[in-house]
Amino acid sequence: MVRMQVIGHLGKDCVTNSVNGKNVINFTVAHSEKYKDGSGTQIEKTVWVECSYWTDRTAVAPYLKKGTQVFAEGSPDIRTYTTGDGRQGATITLRVLNVELLGARRDGAGGGDDSSANNNYNTATATTNNQGSNGNVMSNDAGRGEPTDDLPF
Repeated sequence: MVRMQVIGHLGKDCVTNSVNGKNVINFTVAHSEKYKDGSGTQIEKTVWVECSYWTDRTAVAPYLKKGTQVFAEGSPDIRTYTTGDGRQGATITLRVLNVELLGARRDGAGGGDDSSANNNYNTATATTNNQGSNGNVMSNDAGRGEPTDDLPF
């Protein structure tokens, strides 16, 4: 199986449709990279990935708003077509198997609930539960508060 992963921001709100009795959530993810070419010029390249998420779990759809940062993984689906003037074309669509919300845009333009607040809460909770007052990672024996120094690797 060929796997594809993308992290980026949604270019517009998702669209939920029903096709032959099955639900599909369609959205577009923009992934941007910055690099310098041979002459040292800074170049920014943005790749747009069309995504189709065939699922019965459509509860995520209200959170897939323009500007929301997501991680999507799945398998690429290549489609060929003929343009109006007879030229052949192809497009690649990510057939999503898993999508995770990473957060909304910092300026709040992500719409809906701010999912980044939930992510910050989960991260803070995990960090707080595993660290002592001095910042050392604690062992499973949290009552004693001793740092763990016997790592399994």
